[in-house]
Amino acid sequence: MSFDAKAFLATLTELPGVYRMLDDNAAVLYVGKAKNLKKRVSSYFRENVSSPRIAHMVSQIATVETTATRTEAEALLLENNLIKSLSPRYNILFRDDKSYPYIVLTKGNFPRLGFFRGNPDRKADYFGPYPSSWAVRDSIHLMQKMFRLRTCEESVFANRSRPCLLYQIKRCSGPCVGLITPEDYATDVQLASMFLVGKQQEVSKRLNQAMEAASARLAFEQAAVYRDLIQSLRHVQEKQFVSSNKGEDMDILVAHKEAGQLCVNLAMVRGGRHLGDRPFFPINAGESDPADACAAFIRQHYAIHPAPSRLLVNPWPTEDEPGESEAVLAELAGRQVPVMQARSLSHKAWVEMALQNAKLAILARSQATEQQEKRLAALQEALQLPEPIVRIECFDISHTMGEATVASCVVYQENRMKNADYRRFNIRDITPGDDYAAMRQAVSRRYDGIAAGEGTAPDLILIDGGKGQVASAFSALADLGLAHLPMIGVAKGEGRKPGLESLVFPDGREPLQLPAEHPALHLIQEIRDEAHRFAITGHRAQHGKARKTSTLESLPGVGPARRKALVARFGGLPGVLAASPEQLSEVPGISRDMAEKIHSALH
Repeated sequence: MSFDAKAFLATLTELPGVYRMLDDNAAVLYVGKAKNLKKRVSSYFRENVSSPRIAHMVSQIATVETTATRTEAEALLLENNLIKSLSPRYNILFRDDKSYPYIVLTKGNFPRLGFFRGNPDRKADYFGPYPSSWAVRDSIHLMQKMFRLRTCEESVFANRSRPCLLYQIKRCSGPCVGLITPEDYATDVQLASMFLVGKQQEVSKRLNQAMEAASARLAFEQAAVYRDLIQSLRHVQEKQFVSSNKGEDMDILVAHKEAGQLCVNLAMVRGGRHLGDRPFFPINAGESDPADACAAFIRQHYAIHPAPSRLLVNPWPTEDEPGESEAVLAELAGRQVPVMQARSLSHKAWVEMALQNAKLAILARSQATEQQEKRLAALQEALQLPEPIVRIECFDISHTMGEATVASCVVYQENRMKNADYRRFNIRDITPGDDYAAMRQAVSRRYDGIAAGEGTAPDLILIDGGKGQVASAFSALADLGLAHLPMIGVAKGEGRKPGLESLVFPDGREPLQLPAEHPALHLIQEIRDEAHRFAITGHRAQHGKARKTSTLESLPGVGPARRKALVARFGGLPGVLAASPEQLSEVPGISRDMAEKIHSALH
């Protein structure tokens, strides 16, 4: 049955809220928010819709669900949550949940200058956010050269008996051993704070005054220090090829589409200094234009990240209502955030640079994609596979002398590692150290659902190991009825040197050794190394957890009181391990049968 838009619209409320458009399979096509649900949803069913993409989406609508909210701000938050959880086909989706880094200045007599990532609090002063960790570390390096603030942790600072190397190379003033007074250090901290918020002219003015005062006192060495500091500050200002003397705090948001790829680039200016930018490639962009992408980015990005004082946008976001982007930002930030187009020369320079970087990001991504496709084609040819390779899954096993065995399965798809599909398996009920059994269990557990018709089967399975591991993995696949899935093992060469690996086949063919420079081998090594890293990380977590848990806590029938009695009698786990059943039975609350069980469990 076709969707009766007229009947549905007659029932809609004029309250703010969120709407979800579904197809006849109940799959969500699109999620949107509205200041007025009736007005916004009605706009989709006019004769002339905004684009062919929207018209195609509307033609698939089988039903529309709505959720009314009390305010537009609530609708914004609900919209963002639904977009992330449902990943609708027609929503432009930006995946960026990472926190941005800051520069932190702690409190106290001698504040520490450092790198910070997380949610700022009131226990310190924070400057940022910065677009990348590199931008923070570069700024910290400059601050060390100019203001010589300490960067060491509190535990190091409190226990120094002599100044460290940073003092020797004039990157720290040595507050840890009293080589600078708290008052002079506080002055340096104040100057550093002023510099970070964009008051470079004021900093230069104060430094000049201090230099002249030192010269008047005939303190020429101190005057020379101020002179060098002023020169360093000028050098930094000259190095900053796009800067502002107004101490501006804004984001520059641009979008560019080229060669079928849509890139949204976010540049950050804090305290008048351009701190760099970060490109984003949205999912489900399809036929969307750059203006649509800018509008979607504003809603999604600033729902989880702090908004700047102002936002420069190019191109201007597509809006169904005048000033909607500015209203959205005001709702998210809790204050007015002007959304504007570049008009001054400096603003136009920032926008032009951001656009240029968006174009470069698209070019780099296209080249990387082309290289990956060549590697996949080379792998298909080397293995003589009839179908192109789209999805590769790789398994590895990690343990320490059989303890805390963990198997990893990493996924390569769409020319990149697909982290969301990674899986770890805590291996159990096998003989410790039996890698063959561990591999068999991991493969069985991973593909049990595939055998039942659930999930996506890979085009190639990689096993980090030789003939034994490959045979175990193939046996597991055969038991599941999936022996047709292509599989190879990656056996390490002599001395475990990269480039000497052999590819092992489950059907008994002679191992294949590709040349060290072969692009297919490079792809295999990349995926194999990622599987190894992921397995090691999981194993270390399991191993650490096991070490934190006393063996006594896992003994059957031994609760807190009996554990306490055992530790009091034998002094700890080593003493309990050395005790005989007879000695164990002498502990109050432990019978002869219980003592036998404890001894058996420990040995």
